[in-house]
Amino acid sequence: MTLSAHDTKLNQIVLCSAALFDSRGYHQTSMVDIAEDVGIKKPTLYHYVTSKEEILFLIHQEFVELLFVAQEHRNKTGGNPDELLLGAMIDILSLMRTHRSHVRVFFEHHRELPERFASTISERRDAYFDVICSIISKGNEQGFFDVPDVRLVTLAIFGMCNWAYTWYHVDGGMSTEEIGAQFWGWLADGIRERPD
Repeated sequence: MTLSAHDTKLNQIVLCSAALFDSRGYHQTSMVDIAEDVGIKKPTLYHYVTSKEEILFLIHQEFVELLFVAQEHRNKTGGNPDELLLGAMIDILSLMRTHRSHVRVFFEHHRELPERFASTISERRDAYFDVICSIISKGNEQGFFDVPDVRLVTLAIFGMCNWAYTWYHVDGGMSTEEIGAQFWGWLADGIRERPD
């Protein structure tokens, strides 16, 4: 689908803003800074967004929706619960490569969202959490997993994947797929040595 000129420019605003919020900090970045980075005048910027808070919301929204889109695509192509869960873990990690600034802004500036925006993002975040819980629950039912506390394991998965943004680097020697596979192996098989 071809984006309209308006949507293309809005996407550019969100992308540039995410990079600025990441590098300078949310509070240190002004609407003038954003307009200059995009290559437009400040009044023109307000033709696309109403405030810096709205831009922050759009960054958060894009991050969450990218995860939903990837999961929905995987659901259509099928796969057993362990494949779906590994895929979801790789999705989160891959955003640290493709949308690094979005990830940092999502985790480090969510408290700056006004309530009218924060509640929407919270609902979508919780809905994605429920998607992962559902995969694990189905895995229990189908005999793939033996998880007594689905919520706790889901929290552990997000803990592993979400905080990787604090140390992951594109040139760090491992791809996000390789890191996801390692995480999955530790989750599924544990880290203890097995007898021969």
